[in-house]
Order: sequence, then structure tokens, then C-alpha cells
Amino acid sequence: MSDQSDSLRHSEVEHTNFLSECIGSLLLDTEYSDVTFIVEDERLSAHKLILASSCDYFRALLRGGMRESTQKEIVLPGPPLGAFKLLLSYVYTGHLSLGALKEDVILEVLELAHQYGFEKLQEALCRYLQEILSVRNVCMVYDKAQLFHLDQLSETCCRFMDRHAEAVLQSKPFLQLSTAALAAMLSRDSFFVKEIEIFEAVRRWRAERPDDEDVSSILKAVRLPLIETADLLNVVRGSGLIPADQLLDAIHRKTECRDVDLNYRGSKLPEENVATASHFAQVLTGEPRSDLLEPKTNRKYDIDRGFTKHSIDDGEGITIALGEPSIINHVVLRLWDKDPRSYSYYVEVSMNLKDWYRVIDHSNYLCRSLQKLYFEPRVVNYIRVVGTHNAANNLFHLVSFEAMYTERQFKLSQGIYVPEENVASVGKEACVIEGVSRNRHTLIDGNFTSYDWDSGYTCHQVGAGSIIVQLPQPYMVDSMRMLLWDWDSRAYSYYIETSTDMKEWTRVADRTSQRCRSWQILTFKPLPVVFIKIVGTANTANEVFHCVHFECPAQVRSLEECPASGHDV
Repeated sequence: MSDQSDSLRHSEVEHTNFLSECIGSLLLDTEYSDVTFIVEDERLSAHKLILASSCDYFRALLRGGMRESTQKEIVLPGPPLGAFKLLLSYVYTGHLSLGALKEDVILEVLELAHQYGFEKLQEALCRYLQEILSVRNVCMVYDKAQLFHLDQLSETCCRFMDRHAEAVLQSKPFLQLSTAALAAMLSRDSFFVKEIEIFEAVRRWRAERPDDEDVSSILKAVRLPLIETADLLNVVRGSGLIPADQLLDAIHRKTECRDVDLNYRGSKLPEENVATASHFAQVLTGEPRSDLLEPKTNRKYDIDRGFTKHSIDDGEGITIALGEPSIINHVVLRLWDKDPRSYSYYVEVSMNLKDWYRVIDHSNYLCRSLQKLYFEPRVVNYIRVVGTHNAANNLFHLVSFEAMYTERQFKLSQGIYVPEENVASVGKEACVIEGVSRNRHTLIDGNFTSYDWDSGYTCHQVGAGSIIVQLPQPYMVDSMRMLLWDWDSRAYSYYIETSTDMKEWTRVADRTSQRCRSWQILTFKPLPVVFIKIVGTANTANEVFHCVHFECPAQVRSLEECPASGHDV
């Protein structure tokens, strides 16, 4: 056995490095060369076979029947000599040391890699450029990324420029940006700096190309209504770059339009909570104001402390001022939840504390505990949470608050979040408020395999009561799935209704005339849901309705996908 193992250890011959060195030794070697490239009047010997095997471009040029395929010497008027030599070195050795190269040379190699179709090399160069981005080079890199439609590299450059907008505008490479790249940069709401500074930078950029093509698109990208009126009259008008009628239009918009209709810029920090003291956010209304924006790790709250409140009668709400205008599309807040009470509320945003825009309206829904709210991205300075109902008293209690921009994909319908994941779960802070079980939340704990005659299910007496699941907030859903107790051959009948306020109910499933067993998948037209009521109407074995597992929306849409229960008779 040992001898066999020894022989197997030597069954593979691995001399890749040796072969690479042999091929690499042919680089610019004239002895076996069968083609010569002339670049910037310098003659570079090469080998058609090696080049043709490296990429489609050289294969077509040297083996595809083109005129160059019959020539011993090929003049290449386009590529820079240094970059082309580096590309040949990569072709022959598979190696390129980037650390010693200047950014402009790397960008020249990137252009050749893009032109000739060296995708792996292009990816490697993009990764390296993302790692070395700086104020000094980001404009050069962004220009090439835009030109070659390198989306990931472009986005990385944009994020860097967003965080260093003022320094980028003052850098010399900014003045060399192409018209297309600059237009794309200025179109971003997240390129956040005072608009007058953007105008001054554009004026400097324009001065570098007095005889250049029409750059009116760049001047239009400057958001004139965001510039102070004094600067419009003294600085912008004095430049002679903006027609008088456009200046008048800008002043009119500043004075006549609602604040929420202006096209603001704001800081964008993906997945970072900007409603914190470290970001200079503060609570303006609501009492007490000291704890709401503090880190929530191990935060304790009870009936007397750990929350910020306002009287529902005053309608003033709890107002948070962010440290600077910020782009947000996601708010997370926790309602006081030490008892079963529910709240109703809405969330508004503003730039000036006068014009408010409602991004979330849960004033007609009963909500509890953790609220994860999504809306279309907006630039905001202020956020206001206004309670409209508390089932226990006349105060609205907020335990924690977060605001951020999330890159997580989400879907909205009628302003309500449409979940793909199961939100009827303990992990999503749903709860079972009616029904009998050994453990209150057995029905929604995600376990549908550990159940028997005595435990692992939730039930109610047929003809009396029901099983009710409360979601923490309204969700737009169109399906449910549940597992009926199936340790013997019994069958059940039931119906399911949903509600948002525990007053009006909509029947989404009616199986009162059917005999149902094991897994049940239910689909219906999408509607907002907070409460789900499951009512058993018959059990062929006794007078109790038993449900083992429930989820909403259904995580599978066909019975064939459901796991076998192992208890069917």
C-alpha cells in the first residue's frame, strides 16, 4: 500500500513555471521571430503563434486572412511604446509587476487590454486601480473607466469622489476630465459639496478648453437654485457663462418652489447609520432627547426609561436633525414593546423644517416592536416620526432610531415593503397573539420537523377562538404556507383572514368545504397585511385545530418543493 501511495505522489508532472520561463525567454528574441511590430519607430520582434494563442485580436490580425497576416512587419500607429512592451511581456510571461509603474502607464496598459480583449488582465488592472485610488489620480482613472464602460471601477471612483468632493474639485487632474466623465460626475446627487464651489470648478475646467466643443451640458449640470442668491448675482452672473434668463429662472425656483422639489445634493454613506452623535445628528423635539441616537448595544429600556416620547395630541412628533444633508432610503426604529401594545405613526423628511414630505405612512396600521422601513432615496436634513395612536395611552414611545442609505435591493408597492423573505417569524419579531401551545411562538420559530402528539404545534378549539399572528409592521404579501399536524390520517378544514387594524378582515383563503392535510400553500392578490387569523372549522379526529408551522410569504410555491413530513399515513 505504501509503495502504491509513493507512486501516486509522482503521477503528476507540474513544470508550469519552467515552461513559462522558456516561453518568456523568447520575448523580443529575433532568432525565431516571424513577425515584427513597429511602434513609435521601434522594431519589436514577436512570434505569431504565441500572440495568436493569447487573444482574439491577435488571432484575427495574424491568422485571420487580413492583410497583416501575410506581412513580416506590421506598423501599429496607436499604442504607446512603453505600454505595448508591457503588454508583450504579459503575453509571454503571464506576469506584470504593477507596483513600480506610474498610474498613467497602468492606464495605457488598461486601454490596450481593453482594446485587444485581454479580459483577465483588464480585471486585474481594475482591481489594482481601485486599491490605489487617491485625490491625485481618481479623475484620470474615472475618465478611462467611463470611456471603457468599466462599471465596477467607475462606481468605486464615484464613491471615492463623493467622499472627497471638495479636494477632487481643487485637484489639477480635475481640469483634464472629459466632458462625458464630468457630466456623469455632476449628475450624481451624492457628489456633495457647496454648489458655488462646483460652479467655480466648472469655470476653471471651462477655461482650460476655450476652443473646445460645446460644453453647455456641463453648465446645465450645475444646480443653480442651490446657489445663494448673492453668489448668483455677484459670482455666477459676473462669469458670463450663464445666460441672464437662466439666472432669473434659478432665482424664481429658489423663492417660489417648495423646498422638497429642489434637486439637492447630499452625502451618501452606504449601510452607515447617519443618525448618530458621531455624525453630529441631534434630537430637536421629543423628550428626553439624550438617549435616542446613542449606540443601541445592550441598551436597556423599561416602563420608565430608555425611550424618547411625545404626546400624540400635540402632533409635534420626534424630530431628528442630521449633521449634514444626506441621501437615505432606509429607516429602522424600535417602538416600545415591553407589553403587547401597538402603535400607529408616519415618517416625514425635510430640508428646512418647513416643507415636509411623507415617506412612510403607517397611520392606519397597528405596528409594534422593530420597524424596518424602505422608501425611494431622498436627500434630507431632518426626519420626523409622528405617532398617531397608542393602544395603551396617549403617548408615542421610540426606543431607537437609525437612518441610512442601503444598497440592499427592495421592492415597494403602494409605499409598503414587499418582502421575499418570511416575515412571519420570531427572527423578524412577529408574534403569536392568539392560540394555545406549550411555547407561545412555536408556530413561527422556523422548526417544522420537531413535533409529536404533545408538542410542537399551536391549536384552538374548533368553533371557538382562532390562531392569530401579528407581523411587526405592514407588509405587502400574496402568499402563505403552513403545515397542519399530520401524525395520523386526520384531515382539517379552515379559512384564513388578514387585517391591518384588527377591525376589518379580508378572507384570503377558504377551505371550509375541503379536507386538507399536511402542507398548505395559499396564494392570493397582493394586499397589506399586519394580522393573520387562521380559523379551523373541522378536524376529522376531534374538535381541535392543530397547526405546526406558518410562514408569510410562502418560501416555496408548490407542494412538490415542500419537505416530506415523515408522518403521513
